[in-house]
Amino acid sequence: MAALIDGPRLGPATNAKQLVVFLHGYGSDGKDLIAIGKQWQALLPDAAFVSPNAPEPCAQAPMGRQWFPLTMRDPAERWIGVNKAAPTLDAFLDAELAKHGLDDSKLALVGFSQGTMMALHVGLRRRRAPAGIVGFSGILVGPEHLRPAEGQAPPVLLVHGSEDDVIPADALFISAEALADAEVPSQWHLSVGIGHGIDGPGMGHAALFLATCFGLKIAAPVPAGR
Repeated sequence: MAALIDGPRLGPATNAKQLVVFLHGYGSDGKDLIAIGKQWQALLPDAAFVSPNAPEPCAQAPMGRQWFPLTMRDPAERWIGVNKAAPTLDAFLDAELAKHGLDDSKLALVGFSQGTMMALHVGLRRRRAPAGIVGFSGILVGPEHLRPAEGQAPPVLLVHGSEDDVIPADALFISAEALADAEVPSQWHLSVGIGHGIDGPGMGHAALFLATCFGLKIAAPVPAGR
């Protein structure tokens, strides 16, 4: 049975028209990304935002959580990890969509680092494609296992810092190429001078991307970055 997860929320508890799910990085928790929702509410005023805590305590960060262990000793551990954590995330997404009376066409996944690994792995394998996937500072795990979708694939935006010393910026281009090979529509944004983090332009680009994915008319300016 999949583990139960939950985390901080923003936006309408009822009558939400879209659902945006943030997936935090290794050793962090749901509080790390939920603040982005506050900056995106101007463009996504009817969206419910939720940022679940990953299911496992993190051995390297006792106060943090992890989607799966990262020791870097086993080259296959990322692939093993995303597959092990996927049922928990899938169950959470199904429950959240049912709570709001929405389907996957109104769902967006937004990941950071290890959360990007989960967002891409799960989002590209849902029975029905989500509206869009945003991946900050992450990588597509197991690109050799990705096959062209039988139906319509979700659009993907990849955002990465040019000076990232945790997951190098090359991961952006490797992932983008693998997505193209699998016929997944994708675009990317390179944040020049940024390390393993998210800057204002990257955050703004992602907000516009999601508004487009949801078919919204953009009537408000892009919120300023942190």
